[in-house]
Order: sequence, then C-alpha cells, then structure tokens
Amino acid sequence: MELTHPKLQGDAARAAFPLSLLSLTVGAFAIGMTEFVIMGLLPNVAEDLNVSISAAGQLITMYALAVAVGAPLLTVLTHKIPQKKLLCLLMVLFIGGNVLSVFAPSYAVLMAARMITALTHGTFFGVGAVIASRLVHPDKRAGAVSLMMAGLTIANIIGVPMGTYIGQHMGWRASFGSIALMGAVTLVGILLFIPSLQKEQPVSVLRQIKDMVNRKLLLFLVIAVLGNAGLFAVFTYITPLLVQVTGFAESSVTWILILFGCGVTAGNLLGGKLADWKLMPSLLGLYLTICVILTAFTITVHHPAAAVVTIFLWGAASFAVFPGMQVRIMSLARSAPALASTTSHSAGNLGNATGAFIGGAVITHLSLTALPWVGAVLVGLALALGIGCYLAERKNPVE
Repeated sequence: MELTHPKLQGDAARAAFPLSLLSLTVGAFAIGMTEFVIMGLLPNVAEDLNVSISAAGQLITMYALAVAVGAPLLTVLTHKIPQKKLLCLLMVLFIGGNVLSVFAPSYAVLMAARMITALTHGTFFGVGAVIASRLVHPDKRAGAVSLMMAGLTIANIIGVPMGTYIGQHMGWRASFGSIALMGAVTLVGILLFIPSLQKEQPVSVLRQIKDMVNRKLLLFLVIAVLGNAGLFAVFTYITPLLVQVTGFAESSVTWILILFGCGVTAGNLLGGKLADWKLMPSLLGLYLTICVILTAFTITVHHPAAAVVTIFLWGAASFAVFPGMQVRIMSLARSAPALASTTSHSAGNLGNATGAFIGGAVITHLSLTALPWVGAVLVGLALALGIGCYLAERKNPVE
C-alpha cells in the first residue's frame, strides 16, 4: 500500500489538485472511448475483416469479460509496483493495445488487441481511484473519485460520437489511432502532474486476499452487481423500448441517449458530493430514488415527454451511486484498496452482463414493458441489502 508524503499531499491538495486529477480524468475518457466506440463501428469492422456482425460483436463481449476477470488478477500481480509507475505502465500497455488495433491485419489480432486494452481498464480505475482519493482531504475523497470517473461518463456523450464520426469518415482504424493519442496525452499528464508516491512495506498477496474475503465487503460487491443489473436490464434494451413502446423515431433515440449521458455526468459529480457529506445515507437514498424512478418509468414510458424526463433523472440517480460505492468498498479493504476498487469494477461488469441477460429473458417470457419494474426489483434487492448492512453497522459500529 502507498501513501503520499504528507507535504506532497498538502501541496497536491492546494496546487496540483486540478491538474493531477485532470490527467486521471483524461485517462478515464480514453478508456471509455476504447470500450464503447466499437459499438458504432461494428459494420465497418465486420466488412473490413470479413467477419459477421455477430462475430464483430464478440469484440465487445470479450472486452467486458477481460475487464471482469483480468483486472483483479493484474492488480494482484502488480501490487508491488509503485502506483504512479503502475499507472504509467498501464497507459503504455493501453497505447500499445490501441496501436495494435490500428494495424491489426485480422480479426484474431484485433481481438488480442482488445483483450490487452481491457486488462488496463479495471486496474487503471482501481489504482486511479486510490490515488485520486489520496490527493485530497479525506472528506473530499468521493468527490475526487467522481471527478476521475467523469471522464468515463463524458466519453459516452462526446468521445463515442466523435470516435464513431472519425471511424465512419476516415476508417475504423483511425478511431483507435485517436484513442492511442489520447492515451499518450494521459501518460504525459501522469508523469508531469501526479505526485511521487512513497512506498510503504508491501502487503502480501495472501493478506490482500484475506482482507477481500470478509462478509461486509462481499455484501457490498453483491450490492454493486444487483445495482448494475437493474440498470442494464433496462438500458441494454432502451432503443426498442423508446421506438416500439414510446413511439419515438430511431433517429431521435441518439439525442435521448445524449441527454441520458448528460444526466449520467451530472449525477456522477453530484453523487461524489453527496457521498462526502453522508456516505451510507446518500447511497441508500439514491437506491431508493432509482427504484421510484424505474417504477414511474412503467407509466411514463408510454408518454414521450415524460419518458425523456424520466430517462434523464434515471441516468443521474444511477450514476450518482458509483463514487460512494467505490469509496465504501475501498474503505472495507484497508490493506488492499486498489484490489478492492478494481474488484468493484469487475462486479459492475458482472452486473452489466447479468442485467442484459435478465432483460433478454424478460422480453422473451414477459414483454418489453415489464423491463422497468424488473429493473426496479433488482435495485430494490440492492437497497434491501444496503439497509441491512447499514443497520448492522449502527448496531455494532466497528469497522
């Protein structure tokens, strides 16, 4: 485990704080682009590499699996590397994976490149969250994490449409070239603005794993899975919902998703402030709010204007949860905050996949219109577990 030198930490909080966090935000933006931009380029990739659209789609699936499985393993294997140096190594790997994507001669090579970049995803966010939380005063930790995570949310609003535009007009390889350049900017920012970190006595892998295997932490990881499952059970199928149920034209969905992204970004930043104010009460309040919004969506989905407002509020509330959850999970593994933070991203990706699967089953066996209330039930389960943890802590206030 690493800590900033006290003087360095104070200097960072007073002077380098904006620039140091900005370098992490830019990195999150680049990683968000590389994860999601391929969704808009699947036909181009499939045609160029002579594979089917469904085969090209596996580039997305395997990326998510690599994040879920590979990130904790990479974090464990690199736990002795100083965190600033590790961030630099991750960005070098990220740049290399995207450069390999640019020149990939075949589908297999492109798949390998995607897997390489995916390995950097969870570990970057895990280590980056730990560093961000240490660059600021303890009561500003969630806000610092939310500022870093804002890069990921902004990538969905600006980065993905920009990358898709580049790919459609200059070739899909150019999109990955632009992402590699952003990775290079991030690497320079880390080298220049992230303070040097003092390394304490390294914690053994066994000690880190022991800290991870405790009931409270595992419960919060389950809460993260359920919360994300509730989100993606609905969001994965938002286009058919809006087109077939609400009655929007397909061309309108893009603008609605941009509005959703604006809500996501605003909610992420607001969630950081709420978590710094009252961590557990804000988390429980947000989960309750999401349940109410998704329940309301079962009605508003039939009314275009109301549906748009609901989607904005839903995006804001759903992503306001993430900074607080990240800080809470890190605090429950004191000797392994980076591993805990990385594992929370793995849990989130597992929730994404679980939600998409449940949503598909709901459509098959029930109907599209059942998705919002099923999402509300999943988030309600997360809320119930969270309330149970909170009450247990109040009864026995010992970490």
